[in-house]
Amino acid sequence: MDLLSFDDALKKSKHYKKRHLLLGNGFSIACRQNIFRYDKLFEQADFTSLPQSIRKAFDRLGTTDFEYVIKSLRDSAKIIPAYNNDPLMAKQMLDDAENIKELLVETIAKSHPERPTDIKEEEYIACQKFLSNFNYIYTFNYDLLLYWTIMHNSQGQKPSWEDGFSNSYSDILNQETSDYVVWESSNTHNNKNKIWFLHGALHIFDSVTEIKKYTWNRTDRRLIEQIRDSLNNDLFPLFVAEGSSSEKLEKIRHSDYLNKAYRSFEALQKCLFIYGHSLAENDEHYLQLIERGKIEHIFVGLRGAINSEKNKHKVERTKLMSERRKEHSKNKKIPLKIDFVDMSTMKVWQ
Repeated sequence: MDLLSFDDALKKSKHYKKRHLLLGNGFSIACRQNIFRYDKLFEQADFTSLPQSIRKAFDRLGTTDFEYVIKSLRDSAKIIPAYNNDPLMAKQMLDDAENIKELLVETIAKSHPERPTDIKEEEYIACQKFLSNFNYIYTFNYDLLLYWTIMHNSQGQKPSWEDGFSNSYSDILNQETSDYVVWESSNTHNNKNKIWFLHGALHIFDSVTEIKKYTWNRTDRRLIEQIRDSLNNDLFPLFVAEGSSSEKLEKIRHSDYLNKAYRSFEALQKCLFIYGHSLAENDEHYLQLIERGKIEHIFVGLRGAINSEKNKHKVERTKLMSERRKEHSKNKKIPLKIDFVDMSTMKVWQ
């Protein structure tokens, strides 16, 4: 099997009429290689200047989820006075929770450009051209690159992709403009939701009563300031921290937005392009949807020779998806065709 060029892959998939796109971390790394290494947030965090109790809290809870540890410390600080009269213990837990919040902000900030203007105009134009080949776009990335791109006015024209967020009912009623828009679940039923952040994103927050998306162009404030203010108001970015596939799926099922994203991907048909994703084991919950689903053809981007050692796992896992479709899927009568695409011909940012 030979590598296809991106143009040849587009021609080969033309008869499907609809193409969809799944993005991994390679999408962001292709833009800024030395900045975006966001798939290992916990590993990037610098705990050295913080009390040892903070790292121990993560270890004892068996998690790398910042939000989970912060909430656990806060809950424990409320309960501990019933069992221990030492007021310093509760205070230390609350102080540790605050330190973790600031650590999260700093870790995010060093892994991300501050403003949309840090991306060049010609890069936005190239990316929009690349994305225009696809109907539905799904991303595993937490960062704002895709959001900035779909919101950017290139040559006076704003892209037409919808992500399901709009002004809140309160804003419409009172003719106000908030710093955020809210996600409307109804948009998933009328096919307006064309962009999905499968594992959440830095600009999407769960306020319990609604899912909010902060619109940076309404505030013109740096990313680090926006996130710090949100955390101080107990609003955490809605994203699935690294962990096993089963742990990720559990968090997805407890979020209306993430669960709808999961169901949208599950319902995909026809043709899917995969760019910049390693097909790693910790995303099996989505790879298995491809195996069991109705997608007829996947085009998987590879960098380098198809038989190279670095591509070995990716090629084998792609072929396994096709085999499992034949053997175990309820849609086994719909064969899963596979092709590999030379990523160097997929000019995403140039």
